[in-house]
Amino acid sequence: MPDRLSSAPPEPTSQRLIWGALGLVLTFVVGYGIFSLFSDAARPTPPGRLPILGIVPTFSLTERTHQPFGHSDLTGSVWVANFIFTHCPGRCPLLSQRMAHLHTTLRTKPVRFISFSVDPERDTPEVLQVYARRYRADDQRWLFLTGERSAMYALIRNGFRLGVEVLAPNDPRLTTHEPIVHSNRFVLIDRQRRIRGYYRGDDTESIAQLLQDVETLVAGSEPVG
Repeated sequence: MPDRLSSAPPEPTSQRLIWGALGLVLTFVVGYGIFSLFSDAARPTPPGRLPILGIVPTFSLTERTHQPFGHSDLTGSVWVANFIFTHCPGRCPLLSQRMAHLHTTLRTKPVRFISFSVDPERDTPEVLQVYARRYRADDQRWLFLTGERSAMYALIRNGFRLGVEVLAPNDPRLTTHEPIVHSNRFVLIDRQRRIRGYYRGDDTESIAQLLQDVETLVAGSEPVG
């Protein structure tokens, strides 16, 4: 009678080969998965892809023509926004010159340009009309918007995610800043009201990049996501 405490007989050679093959397959699968993970992480962003940085909320304001103008009027349009006020003693004239440059350069493209006043009480439709004529703004392609200050500032801060502030008469920053502190950024928005880029309005290289990105969106060659 065989001893019950003796060791089990060795596995057949064919069984050992099967287990060895399965081990190799498992090692390959795990190794390939790890390689793919790091490969995807290191893969560069496809050319032409622009980030999605937010979405512009619904809004209803007044255009220089006294006509109501809101988000629905921009449905299906690529557009560029900036922020100015007409009696600005500092950089606003430069920002409007940059916008005029875009307006002219992209005149054959289906792009619209929106200038939001950060001083809507003083920038009435009549005042904006005079200002717009100074830059030869087409009233169909380059719009100037005014409205209630609270609505305008909420849109700028919460929608475009940019700063705007009226300085108090005794604010020490008045010696070096304009009476209304606001962003010099131009904002690129796609056909779904998604923010796709911010650009420094006082920087020529940044404006050149904006032109390229506008062309990308208009051509429809920019991948989704």
